[in-house]
Amino acid sequence: MKNCIFCKIVKGEITSIKIWEDKRHIAILDVNPINPGHVLVVPRKHDDYLFDISEKEYEGLMLTAKNIAILIKSKLNPKRVGLVVEGFAVPHIHVHLVPINNGNELNPERAKPSSKEELNKIASKLKN
Repeated sequence: MKNCIFCKIVKGEITSIKIWEDKRHIAILDVNPINPGHVLVVPRKHDDYLFDISEKEYEGLMLTAKNIAILIKSKLNPKRVGLVVEGFAVPHIHVHLVPINNGNELNPERAKPSSKEELNKIASKLKN
C-alpha cells in the first residue's frame, strides 16, 4: 500500500529500530511503547485484517510472535508478555508484544513516546 507506514518501514523508506527479521516478518520496537520493550511483529506483505490471511501466513506470524515473546521474556524478565492485534491505527497487520507485570497494562492509552536513547538501550538488551 502506497501510504502505509509499515510498508515504508519494510522497504527501508522510514527508519526503525529493528530487533529481528526474516524473509516474511520484521520485529521492531514501538516508538510509543506501552511499556519498555514493546515490540511490533510486522509481516513484510501488506494485508489489512489478520483473519483474511492464509493459514500458513497466520501460523508463520503467530510462531514468529511466540519466538519474539520468548526473547522479550528472557532478556527483559517481565512476568508475562501480552499480545494484542487490532489494526485500527495502522491498517497493516501487526502484533503488539508488550512486557507486562500486572493486569490492565495492555491499555493503549498508556503508550507514550520513547527517546531514541531509551529505545537503543532496549534494542541492545534484546539483540544480545
